Amino acid sequence: MYDFEFIRPTTLDEAVTALQQDEAKLLAGGQTLIPTMKQRLAAPSVLISLTAIEALNFIREQGDTICIGAATTHAQVAAGAGAFPALAALAGQIGDAAVRSRGTVGGSLANNDPSACYPAAALGTGATIVTNCREIAADDYFQGMFVTALDEGEIITELQFPIAPRAAYVKFAQPASRFALVGVFVAHYPDGVRVAVTGASEQGVFRWAEAEQALSANFTPDALKGLSASAEGLIGDIHGTAEYRAHLIGVITRRAVAAAG
Repeated sequence: MYDFEFIRPTTLDEAVTALQQDEAKLLAGGQTLIPTMKQRLAAPSVLISLTAIEALNFIREQGDTICIGAATTHAQVAAGAGAFPALAALAGQIGDAAVRSRGTVGGSLANNDPSACYPAAALGTGATIVTNCREIAADDYFQGMFVTALDEGEIITELQFPIAPRAAYVKFAQPASRFALVGVFVAHYPDGVRVAVTGASEQGVFRWAEAEQALSANFTPDALKGLSASAEGLIGDIHGTAEYRAHLIGVITRRAVAAAG
């Protein structure tokens, strides 16, 4: 590791001010940033920790929505998001106990790893990403692998997930990393179904429109018979070809629908 300045503000305003420094970087759980720094792939001169800002750590219900502070850890979501069981179950599948105790929901969405779990929950529920400047719909937020709609100096403060009457997240995990080779979040709302897929695409999380249309008409695994995802643009690596991931999308989506009931 190398020398850098470490700042731990206690208010959001202090964090926003600190972020204006040259080569400053936000630190949430650090599950991606710290390993990247150790490999000398990133070298910020200032690290700004968000862990002491109490206003960013909460879980609360507001009508049919569950609101979660950006600095809330995966373990806290797994234990405290019982009002939305599918979301709590998703958080409980992330990494291992050590990762869940440090990693945060805001950090995951800000990083937008193409195999992360929370992007599937956000896109699958039509969540709202709240920042210190504005509110961003999930459909507008995810813009490619590690790319989001966040502007320079913008900080995620809160995630608002509409609670679905029926929903489930199922993933086929890479055994060592616990990242998703394919993960699918299915949410059935009165006005239709949303299906979000993570882990499979070179562009990151995406919605499977054909499955949404079929499931909106008939929310059963049988509705997906004959449907297959295209392998075009999917990830192919040592863990599986693009065609293998395309096959998994169908398998995992059917399992998620069955789990949602």
